[in-house]
Amino acid sequence: MLSLLGVAAVVIGFALRMNPLLVVTAAGIFAALLAGMSPLHIADAFGTGFASSRSISIAFIVLPVVGLAERFGLQQRAQDLIGRARRLTAGRLLLLYLFVRQTAAALGLTAIGGVAQMVRPVIYPMTEGAAWRTLGRAPCAELKDRLKAHAAAVDTVGAFFGEDVFVAVGSVLLITSYVNANYHLHLDALHVALWAIPTAIAAFAIHGARLLILDRMLSGTGARQSRDAGGTR
Repeated sequence: MLSLLGVAAVVIGFALRMNPLLVVTAAGIFAALLAGMSPLHIADAFGTGFASSRSISIAFIVLPVVGLAERFGLQQRAQDLIGRARRLTAGRLLLLYLFVRQTAAALGLTAIGGVAQMVRPVIYPMTEGAAWRTLGRAPCAELKDRLKAHAAAVDTVGAFFGEDVFVAVGSVLLITSYVNANYHLHLDALHVALWAIPTAIAAFAIHGARLLILDRMLSGTGARQSRDAGGTR
């Protein structure tokens, strides 16, 4: 039970806003020491985990590419592109991305999106450009933060509720293997995927409604700013 103090170390580290990588690494070493593991076994566990999850290192290749694309004007080109689509509002754009992200995840294509490689360099600048056109001016800092949160939430909701529809995803296989091994039941992965479809539809409808509410809020803010500007003149 002492090894569970490692979870408390993670919570404290995140609460103090320390580097997440250092917090998780230190908490893992702390929990392993409490569990009675030797330093050699801890190093072996870290090495084995890294070797079996080499796909994690792909992020170190993607992030420099994204940085170079942004350096040469990717965000500006995305904003200009969305500025020409007059009927595409911020909420409708995010709703379209939610549909694409969730549908692709349901087909097992979970790698085509992501906050680092898709939302940050492409989706958010396009969302900001659509909001700019609705407001008639650049969004304020508070509104930019809200748009960033909505853009990231769309990617997370789409991937989370879409991937369970795919029968070969890791979460579905984990559920079926755990239930079959510990409860002596016969749970088919196809049944789990089928029952995930109503949840995915409900998630799309609920989050889609939030995006339409975002559009109404932006329209109201833009109209109010126009009235205030007219009164000032």
